[in-house]
Amino acid sequence: MRTTISTKGQLVLPAELRRRDGVVPGEEFEIRRLGRGVYRLARTTAPLNEGLVDHLLACPEKGWFVPVPSDSTADLAGPGIEEPDDQIPR
Repeated sequence: MRTTISTKGQLVLPAELRRRDGVVPGEEFEIRRLGRGVYRLARTTAPLNEGLVDHLLACPEKGWFVPVPSDSTADLAGPGIEEPDDQIPR
């Protein structure tokens, strides 16, 4: 994949790579010169919660944490969780 340095010295990270890796405006990267014309670009901080699911699934007690087969967990109810309307004093 190719990109071009702007007249201001800016480098554009192609949209396909930004989408694939979840890169958003304002993120910081470190650039290291490895040799003449060879550079390494690396994100300085990982996105929030990256690797969290893998960490939880590696729990010593197998089967304790399992993936939720859903695009969103916002509509899931669990034991002891009340809806906001239930918390209004009567």
